[in-house]
Amino acid sequence: MMKLSIYSPRLSILMLALGLALIGCAGDPLESGVDPFAPMVFKEGATAMPLNPPNKATIQPFYVSQQTIFKFAVDTDSILMGNDDITRYTVILTSPNGNSQVQYEGIRCDSFQWCLYGTFENGAWKENPLSNWNPIKDNTATRYQAALAQGAFCNFNSQEKNIKNIIQSLNPNGFTGQTKPTNSFGVIN
Repeated sequence: MMKLSIYSPRLSILMLALGLALIGCAGDPLESGVDPFAPMVFKEGATAMPLNPPNKATIQPFYVSQQTIFKFAVDTDSILMGNDDITRYTVILTSPNGNSQVQYEGIRCDSFQWCLYGTFENGAWKENPLSNWNPIKDNTATRYQAALAQGAFCNFNSQEKNIKNIIQSLNPNGFTGQTKPTNSFGVIN
């Protein structure tokens, strides 16, 4: 009995030290296998199609390039900055003969990619069953995704989080989409 009481405090201290050492190792990235500096794996959140057509009162034209014959506008009411770092928006593309196509899209600033979620056809939204992420092309005449990404939606490779900054950036008097406009007044007829 006497020997047990002498060794008990030593055993308790040893067990406490061993327990603390094991707890300390659990948070070590080399021990746990989790590297806090490793790149994050992209996980897209759920995307719901808009409920309404573009709001004519909040359609904002924007400049794309000298080479395009199309006109472009975004419905500022539709712009959503997701927690998954995707900026979703409704864009209106108008051809020279006046025909328009309305699309619901998303832009990822971190990878400079875009996705077509759906189109507005015959008074209703239709989901794109083949939606996937595509590189944004910066060197084509119809480079509207690049213009939106570079001119309003992104701060280099991160998402602009302030809707007021985005709307202010889309103002046709100051919006350049990273290219100085020379022949566009940002007006849709």
